[in-house]
Amino acid sequence: MKRVYIGIAVFLVLLIAPVAIWFLDKGNELSVAIIDKTVAKTDYREHEGITWLLNYEKFKKENSSYAESEDYYGYSPEKEESARALPDDYHDYDVIYLADTYGVYDEDFNDTKEIHGSKSDKVYGGLEMEEWETIAQRLTSDEKSVLIAEYNTFASPTNAEVRGAVTYYLGLEWDGWTGRYFSDLSLSGMEMPQWVKEEYSENWPYKGAGFLLVNDITNQVEVLELDKHVSEEGIRLTFTEQGKEQFDLSESPEYQYWFDIVTPKNGAVSLANYDWSLTDEGKKKLKELGIPEEFAAIVERSYDQSKSYYFAGDYNDVKGLPPFYQMRGLASIYKLLKQNDESAFYWSVYVPVMEEILNRFEEMESAVSKKDNLQYTSRINENSLEVKVDGKWQPVTIKGVNLGMGKPGASPGEAAIKEEEYYRWFESIADMNANMIRVYTIHPPGFYNALKRFNEASDKKLYVLHGAWINEEEEENGLKKSLDAYEEENLADFQHEMKTIVDVVHGNAVLEKRPGHASGVYQADVSEYIAGWLIGIEWYPKMVQGTNDQHVDIGEYDGKFFYTEEASPFEHWIAEQMDYILNYEFETYNWIRPMSFTNWITTDLLEHPYEPSEEEDMVSVNPNVIYTKGEAEQTGQFASYHVYPYYPDFLNYDERLLNFVDHRGNKNSYAGYLADLHAAHRLPVLIAEFGVPSSRGLTHENPYGWNQGFLNEQQQGKILKSLFEDIMAENLMGGLLFTWQDEWFKRTWNTVDYDNPDRRPYWSNVQTSEQNYGLLSFDRLKIKVDGDVSDWDTKALYDGETTFTVDYDERYLYIKLEGQNLKDNTPHILFDVVGNQGNTKVEQWPSLSIQNGVDFMATVSRNQQESRMKIDPYYDLYTYMYGKQGLNLLDPAPSIPVKNSGTFQPIEYMLNRGLEIPKTGDIIPVSSYETGKLREGNGNPESRDYDSLADYMWNGDKLEIRIPWLLLQSKDPSQREFIGDLQKDGGQATVKVENISLGVVFEKDGKVTGSIPEMSGNELSLLPYTWDTWNEPRYSERLKKSYYIMKDAFGKVE
Repeated sequence: MKRVYIGIAVFLVLLIAPVAIWFLDKGNELSVAIIDKTVAKTDYREHEGITWLLNYEKFKKENSSYAESEDYYGYSPEKEESARALPDDYHDYDVIYLADTYGVYDEDFNDTKEIHGSKSDKVYGGLEMEEWETIAQRLTSDEKSVLIAEYNTFASPTNAEVRGAVTYYLGLEWDGWTGRYFSDLSLSGMEMPQWVKEEYSENWPYKGAGFLLVNDITNQVEVLELDKHVSEEGIRLTFTEQGKEQFDLSESPEYQYWFDIVTPKNGAVSLANYDWSLTDEGKKKLKELGIPEEFAAIVERSYDQSKSYYFAGDYNDVKGLPPFYQMRGLASIYKLLKQNDESAFYWSVYVPVMEEILNRFEEMESAVSKKDNLQYTSRINENSLEVKVDGKWQPVTIKGVNLGMGKPGASPGEAAIKEEEYYRWFESIADMNANMIRVYTIHPPGFYNALKRFNEASDKKLYVLHGAWINEEEEENGLKKSLDAYEEENLADFQHEMKTIVDVVHGNAVLEKRPGHASGVYQADVSEYIAGWLIGIEWYPKMVQGTNDQHVDIGEYDGKFFYTEEASPFEHWIAEQMDYILNYEFETYNWIRPMSFTNWITTDLLEHPYEPSEEEDMVSVNPNVIYTKGEAEQTGQFASYHVYPYYPDFLNYDERLLNFVDHRGNKNSYAGYLADLHAAHRLPVLIAEFGVPSSRGLTHENPYGWNQGFLNEQQQGKILKSLFEDIMAENLMGGLLFTWQDEWFKRTWNTVDYDNPDRRPYWSNVQTSEQNYGLLSFDRLKIKVDGDVSDWDTKALYDGETTFTVDYDERYLYIKLEGQNLKDNTPHILFDVVGNQGNTKVEQWPSLSIQNGVDFMATVSRNQQESRMKIDPYYDLYTYMYGKQGLNLLDPAPSIPVKNSGTFQPIEYMLNRGLEIPKTGDIIPVSSYETGKLREGNGNPESRDYDSLADYMWNGDKLEIRIPWLLLQSKDPSQREFIGDLQKDGGQATVKVENISLGVVFEKDGKVTGSIPEMSGNELSLLPYTWDTWNEPRYSERLKKSYYIMKDAFGKVE
């Protein structure tokens, strides 16, 4: 009997001891934020597994256990349509666990088993950008943290923008593919989703076992069949060498739920991969589908202060958890008991993996804000920039581009350029033999992500000169309003911007949405590729002078990294801001880099006695008075200027500059100015902007033809090449082309009154020079005006002996005439764009009566000199602005227009409003140019004789024409908006039309020989034409001819 008692006692001890040990263990404090938006029922299945494990491992929150019904954020099934809002601050949490964000749907509340898995309306679900950014704020803070995420964290219904941010942080490549193994693929299979049964009820040939693959983005469905595509049942995990070392696991039991098909990228590593025993036929099918044969199951990515883990499956989803957890060793017992159960994966893989991850948290260290040694990878040495490559300093001649934030359909402040667009552009920029990109302000995260990806994969590194923008606009309390750089609010915003930029390039920032600014999660550390800081803007002279006047007694600046000698108050301010950004990066990250500020000819340090505009030579900002000190002497400073060949005007009138002989032996005022600029500086000089636009519109003229506009792409390239050669001949640091891409949002002074400023990004204005500086065009050129009419697929507006067809895109109105009437006759195309005005009679054809009022007439002759667009004087904005009703600058002054005068006049744009040269007293009269003149040429970029300025092309009895929208005085073609009745409603007159009307009059030897449509007697009725409005412009990227010319020019300079 004694032995019995002893046996019972031993049994009780063995039974009680694990429980006692569990209770005696004090446990660890670990604050975990569990996020589960997929809680339709009170079983809390999508996060019950993690909750049980936290309690079993005795991880506590505020000294208490976790409750699956309370300790999570997301949908709450206990109250209909109720959700526990995600935290707006995670700084009290150590671990963030994203269990599931799929959400709940109407069908989840219907207990009918047959509809389980059918598609229905969302009640609640998906991860929002604000929610992700709040999470990222915690993950990028200096205190250690861990993010653990499972399937479904970023798939439907989470939108693409959020998905991209999350997958980038986790280090994942995901094309939308998900999968699951089914033992019965037939539509009668119990586990098959209801939506598959509903959508494929009549076309589903599959039976037996296999994998169902579904693309969450495209909704494509594919099947891998057992024995055909895979040789073994189910799917399992095999651990990588790193995974084996970390988790002491090598393989797993069968995993039985949905999984993502992801691969690691951006420094992430796979700790375990899926193994699905593919046959050769299976491998072939995956290759055709673009699906990797091997893909990750567990992905880890490490940051200085945090780690992330992604489980590509529902790993914590488990049935039949023990009703208690207060027993040490209970997980091991269940692992043995459940070896052949569907919960085996949870006990054999999930539990040990999570135990290791959570226990490792205690070993992690919070980020150290500074490196032990001062870091810099670029410096100024004598007259050039040097970068460190493989531990050695190499001189760099700066060859590059400026890169703004504009793209079609969006203003720069919308930060709409995507990561893959940036990456594609970087490939083209590097292929152009460029090495430098200059940005003016903070770009969206995709810029920095793409830069890091590109440089890590490419032998041709791209470096960045990063700017910091200060608000100038008067309506936003900027510099133009205060005329004082020290104005407190604007200065505080500028200094905050500089600090933020430093954090951004170190991959340590989360920026909330703010109108006019980029936002998002910045975790790509690109600090080694930032060649220098180039802060500020083209300084408004009156603001510089105002700052000097208001702070006369400020004295010299003596900071940590910069000091001044004989500085003006504004130069004092510049030194102070340079010191500010260098000091913040030094104190926060122990980094330093070369320093400069933006300057331009207007505020250079030279005297310009030939400059006619007082404002253009009012005040100087002199880099020479600012000196480095301390650690900044190791990296140095440089001067940077924006220098264009056509403006300010003194470049075109200064006799000494005009007679300067360049390295080619040619007269060259641009080279002369560069020589003066170089000689005046003790610092190396960078030309941070130079360029000419390939626009049809013209804004400034240059004596050598280096104009601001009316240049085709080949002319643009040749001039850019010449300017760059001048920069190199003067031994400057290099040059940055303005600009990489065309910018549809821009304006130009002589067309600014013609369009709708709020709608500029939605269409392409070839008449505005500022929009067309890029080497990259976005114009899709729907019709290639080249004489080959095979690209016309539009129904004719008039189909007779001569057909008349009209089409459009974002840049042009296209017209095609084809037929016998073209052989011996000159066509005059008539346009009625605005109702209740225009000419119903035409002076040159007195017998002709036109039912519509004609606003424009385009004459397209086989003699190019006679081809031009003309306008009804009543509708001419140029005459209105500069004639008697406006500035009264025209000589002779035209009479005030009247309706239905029967006349048409050339279309002119202003070039200058009259100048006086101070040095000589010479008066330069008002000048304009005829922008309505039409030019014959080949408008097909693929043709050898391509002319981007071509307006029309003859080919026998075929004529193709393209009319720029602004030439028809369209303020916004995307909304069919035109300039209205100027004489009645003034210069801001605007009207939206339902259609415009067109017709053609054929003429020979001064006589009308026919028309489209045919006249009724002597009366002509024009044909109405309309087009669809748009808010999302269509566009197509194309490298201009100038790109290839500059590729050759850059390639010749080491």
